[in-house]
Amino acid sequence: MVSFEMNDLQKIGIGLTGFGVFFSFLGIIFFFDKGLLAMGNILFLSGLGLTIGLKSTLQFFTKPKNYKGTISFGAGLLLVLIGWPFFGMLLEAYGFIVLFSGFWPTLVVFLQKIPFIGWIFQQPFVASYLGSYRGKRVPV
Repeated sequence: MVSFEMNDLQKIGIGLTGFGVFFSFLGIIFFFDKGLLAMGNILFLSGLGLTIGLKSTLQFFTKPKNYKGTISFGAGLLLVLIGWPFFGMLLEAYGFIVLFSGFWPTLVVFLQKIPFIGWIFQQPFVASYLGSYRGKRVPV
């Protein structure tokens, strides 16, 4: 069994990322409140940088295959910051899907191990549908 020890910056980064997702969720629930959405985006990006490191974060966002997602996510963030939260979140959502589409198989395996939610993801029709994307990037 492999043990992974996290340092204090990574623990803080995971907390910031979680708060970023939480504030973004609240911003959407409160009819696209631009203050909450902007705070959620800033916390998410700073948390990601602390969790995987600044160099790895920059390398991830500047890979040539991630340019489309990076530009969409960045443009969406800019739209949220200048006061167009609905269109900004749409653009950010598209960029997020493009950027993190390679992580969906890992996420599905993680979700299958959660007690109640895992049962849903282990159903044959759901597992066969999601299994078709295992190892492939989702075309966008």
